[in-house]
Amino acid sequence: MLEQGFVSAAAIAASVLFILSLGGLSNQEKAKRAVWYGIVGMAVAVFFTSFGPGIGGYWWLIPMMLIGAGIGVYVAGKVEMTEMPQLVAALHSFVGLAAVFVAWSADLERRRVMAARAAEASLDQFSAFAALVATKAPDELTFLQIEVVLGIFIGAVTFTGSVVAFGKLAGKVDGKPRQLPGGHMLNAGAAALSLLLAILYLNGAGFWTLLIIAALAFFIGYHLIMGIGGADMPVVVSMLNSYSGWAAAAIGFTLSNDLLIVTGALVGSSGAILSYIMCKAMNRNFVSVILGGFGGTQGPAAEIEGEQVSIDANGVATALNDADSIIIVPGYGMAVAQAQTAVSDLVRKLRAAGKTVRFGIHPVAGRLPGHMNVLLAEAKVPYDIVLEMDEINDDFATTDVVIVIGSNDIVNPAAEEDPNSPIAGMPVLKVWDAKQVFVSKRGQGTGYSGIENPLFFKDNTRMFYGDARDSLNALLPLVD
Repeated sequence: MLEQGFVSAAAIAASVLFILSLGGLSNQEKAKRAVWYGIVGMAVAVFFTSFGPGIGGYWWLIPMMLIGAGIGVYVAGKVEMTEMPQLVAALHSFVGLAAVFVAWSADLERRRVMAARAAEASLDQFSAFAALVATKAPDELTFLQIEVVLGIFIGAVTFTGSVVAFGKLAGKVDGKPRQLPGGHMLNAGAAALSLLLAILYLNGAGFWTLLIIAALAFFIGYHLIMGIGGADMPVVVSMLNSYSGWAAAAIGFTLSNDLLIVTGALVGSSGAILSYIMCKAMNRNFVSVILGGFGGTQGPAAEIEGEQVSIDANGVATALNDADSIIIVPGYGMAVAQAQTAVSDLVRKLRAAGKTVRFGIHPVAGRLPGHMNVLLAEAKVPYDIVLEMDEINDDFATTDVVIVIGSNDIVNPAAEEDPNSPIAGMPVLKVWDAKQVFVSKRGQGTGYSGIENPLFFKDNTRMFYGDARDSLNALLPLVD
């Protein structure tokens, strides 16, 4: 058993490592080292917490840790990069559910201690968390109850919300916004009832109040995320990340675990900041995203005239051979086709021919913040040619060729041209300003969010139909 001093020192060291990890993830060149900071920090946190004072039950604790680690290794090796967004959503759900279970357990332990006090029994019989509760004064126990309520409510919302987000990202749940009759009033009513039950609980009501609060929060999480459309999923994942952090922080206060408080606060605040940044990049109000979501109608959409004109690999190759400047805009379609290696090969060949090739990355490209950056880094695309939307948007007008790979909403001119479009006002990559635009798509579908794209019908746009990886591999030998 380790002394408390060692555990406290380890908590400080782990907190520093987590902060270094978050800071390093903001830079692609430092990201790999930053991930290792996080891994080491978590290893230190788990080890010193598991063998700290007051911890027991190793006969089941250690096997559970080994089983969990084995599952984690298996899942990490099996999940493709294209499935990373839904994996992140699933992991958020685990954090939320854990917060609910820990909060329930904390209240049961509180009730055991209170029963012993009422019976004037010895408090020396308690160990682990119950022993900590036995040292608390009445006002501290009141704060403990508040922390329990917050942990249950935030954790339950995070759990069901993350499950729905997983379903939408994995294509198992319809990406369009769906709500029960009554819409937001149902969510508001459930939240108000949860508050009433919390007041009853704080005034001595039974454990049943916590069960009903959890059930109501489970409904809110489900109904809230079901009402958000597919185009907002990157923000939703980031938001749920923030929720999971605050749930962990609430449970950290409950358990008097400083490391859990710090870690939860880091995750919660960073997720909230990222959600704000993404909403700003989409010209969206954070509250409207949570309460509404893309995919709903705002009025009759503008009529789209013209037809989609297709082109083959030879036509695209001819244009690339004649071009001096090229911008590639990747989207989720590139991830689905696992075409990042083929894209990297094409870029190397074009640059070897003396052409200027760059990438334009929208803040919400893909279904997870930074999704495209990770895929391109995996394919060893140079960092210096991967530019954000604000850095490259003014350059499309002087660009010879743009290749759009599996993107829809982030290159949709309806955002600027159609005030009734569900994405009206959203900043987009102005690819249509280039001399020629080639769109690599599987077919004529409208994409994940179900919004039609007038770009595909413009005179300077040609549709390069087919699987992105196959199409690019067919294009490679034709490029000089």
